[in-house]
Amino acid sequence: MLGDELANYHFGEEHPFGPKRYWAFKEEFEHRGLDKKVLLSEPRQASEKQLTLFHTQDYINKVKTLSETGEGYLDQGDTPARKGIYESACTVAGTTLKAIDLVMNNDCHFAFTPIAGLHHATRNSAAGFCVFNDCGIAIEYLRKEYNVQRIAYVDIDAHHGDGVFYSFEDDPDLCFVDLHQDGTTLYPGTGFINETGKGNAIGTKLNIPLPPNSTDKMAKALWKNAEDFIEQFKPEFILLQCGADSLVGDPITQLNLTSDFHAYVASRLVLLANKQCQGKMLAMGGGGYNLDNIKTAWNDVVENLIIIDE
Repeated sequence: MLGDELANYHFGEEHPFGPKRYWAFKEEFEHRGLDKKVLLSEPRQASEKQLTLFHTQDYINKVKTLSETGEGYLDQGDTPARKGIYESACTVAGTTLKAIDLVMNNDCHFAFTPIAGLHHATRNSAAGFCVFNDCGIAIEYLRKEYNVQRIAYVDIDAHHGDGVFYSFEDDPDLCFVDLHQDGTTLYPGTGFINETGKGNAIGTKLNIPLPPNSTDKMAKALWKNAEDFIEQFKPEFILLQCGADSLVGDPITQLNLTSDFHAYVASRLVLLANKQCQGKMLAMGGGGYNLDNIKTAWNDVVENLIIIDE
């Protein structure tokens, strides 16, 4: 999924989540000639009805109102209410849903959208630069529109995907696997090993906190358990949030992974998707605030989707 409208989801030129993130990805994407190897599809906006699959109407109304004034915050102080942010956030969510449509209608096996994976927003609030949680909306959309019940959500962003985890903590049909920097050392301060789900969903969630300065070697050693966990779940669809902020050199995190880990995870999940999901998988860019890391990590993921698909 590629379209310059996605660059409009940002919080200012100097903000960590600025418009340059999209342009960095696109520049490298075209430099590698990947635009000649994939099906390109343009963004679209989510409808208000689609937003309500995950978010409360009261919260949606709040975003619409503050988006008009561009004043204040959508949460407790992390996510500014920039003018037009409602429409921009709808574009992110709608593009994620369009990617799902393309996969489910067999227009492609695997899809990738760069400005997506806004995994911190809750059902009734923004959080951590995330206005609408397109991951959560995607899960509900797959179930409502396509009757896909067993979904694996995999997250390798440095920050724990708390907005997804707690929204589906008691959902036994949502397999949740998250490798992230230890919550005692990084926002949002969640995602501990003993958080495995609630009620009937106990044992369907796997949180893997990594200590600061963790390397590819450590992450890959832990990945085997994660992959076995997903395979035993037998998902019908795989969602991957591949935030680039887990790479060494990110200005707001402290992990030392490289894009090789992102490429490795993407390739392993594609094999798993081919084996169990008829090749149904969507990767979402997620976080990342070092432009060079965004260039390499996200494009390495795309390349591995192409290689396996061929």
